[in-house]
Amino acid sequence: MTTMTDASVREFKMPDVGEGLTEAEILTWYVKPGDTVTDGQVVCEVETAKAAVELPIPYDGVVRELRFPAGTTVDVGTAIIAVDVAGGAPTAAEPAAAEPAVAEPAVAEPAVAEPAAAEAAPAEKETKPAGSGRQPVLVGYGVATSSTKRRPRKGPEVPFQQAPAVVAVQTELNGHAPAPTAPPAGQSRPLAKPPVRKLAKDLGVDLATVIPSGPDGIITREDVHAAVTPTEVPATAPVQAPAQAQVIPAAPAASYDSARETRIPVKGVRKATALAMVGSAFTAPHVTEFVTVDVTRTLKLVEELKQDKDLQGLRVNPLLLIAKALLVAIKRHPDINASWDEANQEIVVKHYVNLGIAAATPRGLIVPNIKDAHAKTLPQLAESLGELVATAKEGRTSPAAMQGGTVTITNVGVFGVDTGTPILPPGESAILAVGAIKLQPWVHKGKVKPRQVTTLALSFDHRLVDGELGSKVLADVAAILEQPKKLITWA
Repeated sequence: MTTMTDASVREFKMPDVGEGLTEAEILTWYVKPGDTVTDGQVVCEVETAKAAVELPIPYDGVVRELRFPAGTTVDVGTAIIAVDVAGGAPTAAEPAAAEPAVAEPAVAEPAVAEPAAAEAAPAEKETKPAGSGRQPVLVGYGVATSSTKRRPRKGPEVPFQQAPAVVAVQTELNGHAPAPTAPPAGQSRPLAKPPVRKLAKDLGVDLATVIPSGPDGIITREDVHAAVTPTEVPATAPVQAPAQAQVIPAAPAASYDSARETRIPVKGVRKATALAMVGSAFTAPHVTEFVTVDVTRTLKLVEELKQDKDLQGLRVNPLLLIAKALLVAIKRHPDINASWDEANQEIVVKHYVNLGIAAATPRGLIVPNIKDAHAKTLPQLAESLGELVATAKEGRTSPAAMQGGTVTITNVGVFGVDTGTPILPPGESAILAVGAIKLQPWVHKGKVKPRQVTTLALSFDHRLVDGELGSKVLADVAAILEQPKKLITWA
């Protein structure tokens, strides 16, 4: 590694992007040695144990060295990139010594251009109103007032690779393998945002084979999912094969015979989730109670609210009213909204509710929360839920959004599950699991009728929530969902 003795060379160290976390994995580099960078320009994306975060460089200059390749986990405080703030480019004798960590013998480029894990970001231009600048993503780092522009990716053009199954069929029909076709002149590697690249990597999809549908040829999440499903030949244009030829069916992406096992490194969000759940399960004594409830009236109210002009354009679904029901129950029994202070041997009752919503993402389970949910009106709660879900799906949930939760809702019903016994997020007092809502026979007004029924499960920390308190909260939630008018009489 080159020793930085030039006073004009500044080293940018891995910051603490997750409020006390000790390490982060470099997902993608957006620059390479020799590139010019400006104050506030995003140079890489890293993943902590809580979320993926883009890092802006805090000064102007020319990239001298990338200290680590994409895919490396780096300790907080370790220098990850060196920038010559005087603007000098690397000398002819420097590249071989300056890039030992990112160069590979078999590849002409640094490892930061690997398509599997660290393809450079798409060239983007953002038009913003005068006076608006890029919002800072890290405390303590200034940003330029002009909009940030990522550099176009540079790299060798990769010929289009057809799927093996397609090649096999065409070889059988035509007597020879199809010649690969190259992308149009001037087109570099596939354009896709970091969360989409991560999804493609998790699903084993080569982005070079994906047909983009987004603006300016950008590959979207839908394009990646579509690439997983084999394309069917239209019935109106069947392929006429010779009589002696047999059509070879497309082989599955993986089979039990192709590999005995697959090993997946546990790091980032998945590692943090595993550690947190183990710590919570073996620290807080969990108790889970269940109740099955008729939610037919709640579903009818949801349909009525969808037509309400005050809720137009907002996310209105059963989860919205379930969240409101839990908030009302907490208001009636505030002692459940608490945490256990082990150091001081105290129960800390919170006079605010940061409502967590468990969300499954390609990076693993995350639990962002709605700050001060207790003070929000129904339209405000609907807006916050919509933003939370959209941000989680796009992989843009910030570490701050996952801090300070007090109680949580996990909707296992979306997977067709009746209910479960959820584990508390660390530091929280209760978590409500919502099961699938199904049409079931139910005694209603003395007669057995088909009604919409679900099962709720409330897990709580028995150190600070006894059976009576937990039962009252769960019973209140069930009562509101059975008779939604209690949202008015109890609120």
